Amino acid sequence: MTTRADLMRPRKRATLADVASEVGLSPSTVSRALDPSRAAMVNSLTRERIVTAAERLGYRPDVQARSLMTGRTQTIAVIAADLGNTWVTPILHGIASRVSVEGIVPVIAETNDDSTVLTHLIDHMLSRRVDALIVLAARRQDADVISSAARIVPTVVAARGLVDIDVPVVAVDDRLGGQIVAEHFADLGHRVVAQIKGPLDVSNFSLRTEGFSEVAERRRLRQLPVLGEAAVPTEEEGHRLMSQILTEADDRPTAVFAQNDPMAVGAFMAVREHGLRIPEDISIAGTNDMPLTALLDPGLTTVHYPGWEVGYAAASLTLRLLDRVEHVESVCLDPDLVPRASTAPPP
Repeated sequence: MTTRADLMRPRKRATLADVASEVGLSPSTVSRALDPSRAAMVNSLTRERIVTAAERLGYRPDVQARSLMTGRTQTIAVIAADLGNTWVTPILHGIASRVSVEGIVPVIAETNDDSTVLTHLIDHMLSRRVDALIVLAARRQDADVISSAARIVPTVVAARGLVDIDVPVVAVDDRLGGQIVAEHFADLGHRVVAQIKGPLDVSNFSLRTEGFSEVAERRRLRQLPVLGEAAVPTEEEGHRLMSQILTEADDRPTAVFAQNDPMAVGAFMAVREHGLRIPEDISIAGTNDMPLTALLDPGLTTVHYPGWEVGYAAASLTLRLLDRVEHVESVCLDPDLVPRASTAPPP
């Protein structure tokens, strides 16, 4: 008879040998069948029988033991700047989609866009013996820290690029993103424009600034000077800078490029607080094509950022580095303009 003491006693953890005994096969065959990287070496019917038995017995692989044998923990660290920014979500999905089929688990952390926190997190992840790093939060001053980490574990920089760094980078052509917004404004007939800039120590924003300015000069658009840039690329900073444009500039622009969608939303709020209409008085465009931007009133013209593809490519490069591929090329993807009702010909 089962007693209360029996119920409270912890169950003995099933071992690989238990599974092997259950199916009448050698532990080495069972080990191969339950290892995602070697499962294809076992006949599919045999593999299915082993997996069924392991589930019935409640067998779970001993990760620490496997780590000691293989030298890997089957984890990679993914460090983002702001997990509250929905721009990050598709990138994380892309990473998870690629590494999950290899039995690798991403460990995710955020820096709150603070380089000191990034340094601490990298040290912490290395102490946990992660197999690799994917850094989505790089600022210009972080190059040395990331380069040092890359000498210890395979490291990829993604989403925010870095120049002059001997680490594979997965980025979107942000210079082209700024150029296509300026071309769009010029094609609509705008002649007086402005930019709401993100922090220029982040390559995405400095490149968008340069690309927009290059086309503005070539198409003879007059750019109104805007003092400063966003400390962080948020709605609050977009609101602050748009308010500054409307109250301090000598002239009022007919079109404004906010360098990401949250800042564009902040610009929307400031324009309406000043009794102006979008796009009848001022056209606004953003970047990233974040969820719900199409549902704003009016829908936001924006540059589509292929986040899932960035994440998938970053994970693919990371796996190649883990496989000790000798030369891994950086990847640069092209953005596309998504025209919506927030931009129109000038009044």
